[in-house]
Amino acid sequence: MPIATPEVYNEMLDRAKAGKFAYPAINVTSSQTVNAALRGFAEAESDGIIQISTGGAEFLGGQYNKDMVTGAVALAEYAHIVAEKYPVNVALHTDHCPKDKLDGYVRPLLALSEERVKAGRNPLFQSHMWDGSAETLADNLSIAQELLEQARRANIVLEVEITPTGGEEDGVSHEINDSLYTTVDDAIRTAEALGLGEKGRYLLAASFGNVHGVYKPGNVVLRPELLKELNDGVAAKFGKQSPFDFVFHGGSGSSEEEIRTALENGVVKMNIDTDTQYAFTRPVADHMFRHYDGVLKVDGEVGDKKQYDPRTWGKLAEAGMAARVVIAANNLRSAGNKMK
Repeated sequence: MPIATPEVYNEMLDRAKAGKFAYPAINVTSSQTVNAALRGFAEAESDGIIQISTGGAEFLGGQYNKDMVTGAVALAEYAHIVAEKYPVNVALHTDHCPKDKLDGYVRPLLALSEERVKAGRNPLFQSHMWDGSAETLADNLSIAQELLEQARRANIVLEVEITPTGGEEDGVSHEINDSLYTTVDDAIRTAEALGLGEKGRYLLAASFGNVHGVYKPGNVVLRPELLKELNDGVAAKFGKQSPFDFVFHGGSGSSEEEIRTALENGVVKMNIDTDTQYAFTRPVADHMFRHYDGVLKVDGEVGDKKQYDPRTWGKLAEAGMAARVVIAANNLRSAGNKMK
């Protein structure tokens, strides 16, 4: 199937919310990792989301000039072509973009998609993320209003992060402390500024103790039940039941129970990066250790081309990451739930 149209993407999100499941949102940094994500979705019979962070886009742009827009556009175009061979629906998304990178990443990509839509085509990406968690909530929502209007014109969904997620990702970092919990007042202010769909659709990355990266059990206290409090608080004021489509950030390493609670309380998308990075790299490390004298020209020898050929270890990496995507789809209940 081709990359999801705006209509299909909206239907995907509606189905997830109604069915209390979520889509794995897999960060990618190469054509190999795109193939691994697509393979994982297909093997799980799950629709899904492929996303590119600012750091991922910079890497994709090449280390000669590190242009984020070039990297993101190139990989998105690649995904549009190869996704047609997979029997699942896939949306393209850009991950965390802080204020200082908006002009070099999200705004140009929104403008590009807006031009495509004016020409009668679909947008290149189906959603973009604005990470204003380092700003005051007032400034965060002011910028979000501007971006939401531009996204609406381009038939794109906006994702907003209104309060911090702990840890570090692509240079955006927050301490692990009590500020990692969104309040009902934060949610109400968000609804007042961005509306509840009438100004354009958005996904809400609310904080319930989430932390990016790797952490040991006990270091983080997740409270996914907080999402129900946020929905209920906004519903009481505005009269719209279950108003938010929530995103689960820092999903790697979460327990199945925490994930289930989040799904019951409105999460439709969960970001997975750390776990899939490891699943991609681990088979490569295994191959290199097992075939040390084949991948290196040791003591004047010539090595073994079949062992250092990138296709040899690249296939192992793809399989490893795809298997982790299948696990994610099962945990999130999206496995077997692809749209027909």
